[in-house]
Amino acid sequence: MEYTVQRLAQIAGVSTRTLRYYDEIGILKPARINSSGYRIYGQFEVDRLQQILFYRELDLSLDKIKEIVTSPSFDGAEALREHRVKLLEKRGQLDLLISNVDKSIALKEGKITMMDQEKFAGFKQKLIADNEAQYGREIREKYGEEAVNKSNQKVKGMSQEDYDKITRLGTELKETLYAAFQTGDPAGELAQKAADLHRQWLSFYWDSYTKEAHVGVTQMYVDDERFTVYYDEKQPGTAAFLRDAVLIYTGA
Repeated sequence: MEYTVQRLAQIAGVSTRTLRYYDEIGILKPARINSSGYRIYGQFEVDRLQQILFYRELDLSLDKIKEIVTSPSFDGAEALREHRVKLLEKRGQLDLLISNVDKSIALKEGKITMMDQEKFAGFKQKLIADNEAQYGREIREKYGEEAVNKSNQKVKGMSQEDYDKITRLGTELKETLYAAFQTGDPAGELAQKAADLHRQWLSFYWDSYTKEAHVGVTQMYVDDERFTVYYDEKQPGTAAFLRDAVLIYTGA
């Protein structure tokens, strides 16, 4: 079956502007242009749009999605199986949060008691699920299944004090890093303080710290645009600056 851009937009729940933009950037081109100049989409394009929207639900950038779906090795069936796993993880996360809310209501009504650790289980699981969805494949390929699983278990076992501390550390790290970037000196006092804060922050996630791994993860911030965007949000070049500061900090 074939669809015009208006009809495909309607059944997919997206705007015609979105489909035209996808055409412009080459991520989803129409099967053909008819004699009246209208974009016409066939079954292949419908299936690709479904894949794109699945990946968007996992918060992947359009550049990354384009790289995936246009790869000669892209396997649509395997991608759907991966989507299913991620969606089940997300459902489990939502079920945990709902259960947490139900327990909290019952606690407020005096029907049950609730350990402080339980109150934050859903949020820690969300942190793990979000990281897995966005970076899981690359992290597992780089550091291995065992290291990532240990890191996830460490997060699950965090006390509320640890959870609060890592949140504060993350904020202090970004503020210090941005200030250090203004100096332009990765060997300076502020930059080296940022590198040390980054080490402390990583140590909450890692089973053990090594200088080599520290350098490796900051290099990944430069190589992978998803990390780069996070650190370069306010000042382009910040991810590379952090990498340089860590190279000096570790003596590498």
